[in-house]
Amino acid sequence: MSARDAILNRLRHRRDGALTAPVSDFSAVTEKQWSDSEKLDLFQQKIESVHAEVYRVSKDNWLEKLKELLVEKQIKNLLTPQKSPVGREVRAYLADGAVDLPVYDQPIEGWKAELFSGVDAAITDVRSAIAETGTLVLWPDNDQPRLMTLVPPIHFAVVDASQLKNTFHEVIVSEDWVSEGMPTNALLISGPSKTADIEQTLAYGVHGPKELVVLVRQ
Repeated sequence: MSARDAILNRLRHRRDGALTAPVSDFSAVTEKQWSDSEKLDLFQQKIESVHAEVYRVSKDNWLEKLKELLVEKQIKNLLTPQKSPVGREVRAYLADGAVDLPVYDQPIEGWKAELFSGVDAAITDVRSAIAETGTLVLWPDNDQPRLMTLVPPIHFAVVDASQLKNTFHEVIVSEDWVSEGMPTNALLISGPSKTADIEQTLAYGVHGPKELVVLVRQ
């Protein structure tokens, strides 16, 4: 049933001259279901359309690809989580010291200048991703604070293909945000930062990372 038909149907079924309360209808989003390969193709198409980079890697070689990209982009230091599996794997693989691996282990007041001017890139994991819109869903915490994804010029995000959801509605249901409520610090990222001036000229990287690099592990 279309939205127009639903409105007209409620008008036809008034009780005692008053409209009945509308019933939430999520069919428009719950009917959007794609296969695993279709979800991945759609996610990549959507997020690359807004200037993100996507690399499909295996769980066995993703660190090799990361190291290749660090060399290619001339990254000398990479802000890395201490506790997350992604952070531990990166720190073990890059233990040779070729790239410095600072951590966010103190209040921002103690190292604001270094974070804003001395960090080349950061890497984080993600909570899930949305195929329909090409969006990453993050839930920042003490190990991976929000500034890790907002301040460094380059943000590397690591997502497993199994984390891809069809729609934002599916994310809400899978996270149980329907009953628990959506966390206030949930972060949705759909590409590097962008803004437009009064003439609608679009510019990237003005108030956040200039580059978003997504490693999709299959």
